[in-house]
Amino acid sequence: MNRMQEKYNNEVVPALRKAFDLTNIMQVPRITKVVVNIGMGEAMDNPKAMEAAVSDLTIITGQKPVMTKARKSIANFKLRENQPIGCRVTLRKDAMYEFFDRLVSVTLPRIRDFRGLSPRKFDGRGNYTFGIGDQTIFPEIELDKIKRQQGMDVTIVTSATSDAQALDLLKTMGFPFAEK
Repeated sequence: MNRMQEKYNNEVVPALRKAFDLTNIMQVPRITKVVVNIGMGEAMDNPKAMEAAVSDLTIITGQKPVMTKARKSIANFKLRENQPIGCRVTLRKDAMYEFFDRLVSVTLPRIRDFRGLSPRKFDGRGNYTFGIGDQTIFPEIELDKIKRQQGMDVTIVTSATSDAQALDLLKTMGFPFAEK
């Protein structure tokens, strides 16, 4: 069992049950999945950029990404239907807890002048999304092999019924939120 999973079972579940007065253990909010997404606007002009994004995402998450394709054509953007425009990885169970642990304990503290993430980026259903501007903060990425910097979005999907429950869940699990 992963370190973060043990923390969830031994510390977070009892704390949240007490805080929200939940009678059933299945009512306690939990993280269901983590989605890491890279949108590549320049993939239309430069197919090598997409290969670099796929390889970086594979190294970071340990899982092969799925290509995302355009749903419809947009002439102003020179975009055609079914043209690859990004890639994403969905992490669940052990891989999710492993990635979450590395994100909280190693990766986010490596951001320069990091003061925490904004607690206002919840979507109203208990899911939290934030952007990372540069892939070099991940220790798995070798700086010598980077051709260009690219950002990514990380979405943490929870089973919480409200943003307040999700905020308490992520705070209890050690997620670094900025002080208001």
